[in-house]
Amino acid sequence: MSKASVFDGPTVGLEDMLQAREGRSFRQKSLMDKYPQASLLCATMNIPGPVKKSEKLGLAFTLIIDRVKKELADHILFDKAISPQTGWEYYMVSDLSALELKKRLIDIEESSDLGRLIDLDVIEKSDSDLLRPISRTELGKSPRKCFVCSEIAKECGRSRKHSVEQMQDVISQMIDKALDSCLEETS
Repeated sequence: MSKASVFDGPTVGLEDMLQAREGRSFRQKSLMDKYPQASLLCATMNIPGPVKKSEKLGLAFTLIIDRVKKELADHILFDKAISPQTGWEYYMVSDLSALELKKRLIDIEESSDLGRLIDLDVIEKSDSDLLRPISRTELGKSPRKCFVCSEIAKECGRSRKHSVEQMQDVISQMIDKALDSCLEETS
């Protein structure tokens, strides 16, 4: 399948993305206020470029979220997925500690190529009532790797080492391979 089919969807701009980030922050705060002793997962896709939603991107997101729900079913206090134009978002409140939740989510991320495409951010409420994200490095894990060159993703992103097209080509191949594999398993 071609790159166009994975990235065939509506485009969004910077203003849309900033509004989406603000909305996520509001939802995160609201959920942590409602469940102050719990941990929160906020999942979004890590997709470069102006297209954040397409049928195939949605299938990839759903595969990972279904796995999260299956593996953490006994620890979910609340969950909800939404799908604004800026890409899917999934919120899950868990009775696991933030560190244990992050550890389990890292295992999911690392066991699938699709796991590299999704940010499984774990957030807890700090003693000062601020929201605090849990990083991979707190669990002794290395930072996430770049899709294209396997260097540290944040460094490649910050320096704009790779073009959007390069990243989309790699992402398209990852998604097509994963979806083809899922189709083979179900037939």
